[in-house]
Amino acid sequence: MVSVLAFDTAGSACSAAVLRAGTVQAHRFAAMARGQAEALMPMIAAVLDEAQTPIEALDLLAVTVGPGAFTGLRIGLAAARGLALAADRPLLGVTSFAAVAAQTPPEAAAGRTLVVALDSKRREFYLQAFGGGGALGDGALVAPEEVPAWLPPGPLLLAGDAAPTLARLVAGRAPDLAGGAGLADAADVARLAAATWRPGLRPPPPRPLYLRAPDTTMPRRPAAGR
Repeated sequence: MVSVLAFDTAGSACSAAVLRAGTVQAHRFAAMARGQAEALMPMIAAVLDEAQTPIEALDLLAVTVGPGAFTGLRIGLAAARGLALAADRPLLGVTSFAAVAAQTPPEAAAGRTLVVALDSKRREFYLQAFGGGGALGDGALVAPEEVPAWLPPGPLLLAGDAAPTLARLVAGRAPDLAGGAGLADAADVARLAAATWRPGLRPPPPRPLYLRAPDTTMPRRPAAGR
């Protein structure tokens, strides 16, 4: 009878969900490239109200930890840590890879390796492979020219918002597409967190999974004589 509030702001969407006893009681999802900071708290309030579940009645909170946009990750993690601290509830982190992989039923990937490809907003792909009920190694930031060597052998099923681009790049492998929006969804985050958590478990605060160094610009030196 685990009750979970989960939300996601790591990618090109914002979502929130309340799961109780294995059933999603309330859910909000909106695709958006930006604006998660303004959308998240109203979404959380809406799902808690619809589920008639005060935050104090939850067993735990869950949030995506990336990879994804730096700003989106900071928004979600800051909100999650603040709410968990205020409500004195445990907080679990779920990767965006795992959340997207959870959208593909095991039977749909039978006999194939599921590769989750997420849009890094650059030329590289965020990639992680799944099979046998779990991840096959860590997620990675992979340049297009490195993709053929990175991909595991055998039949492939591609998921994620960068899956169509990846499929064109490796068309010779004849991969199939899992379909769907390919974006992390709080409903799946909640289910994964509920399946992982055990009463009394107090994990350390989740850390962001960036995989790519932040874009920074060094300050210019003042011109001579100034």
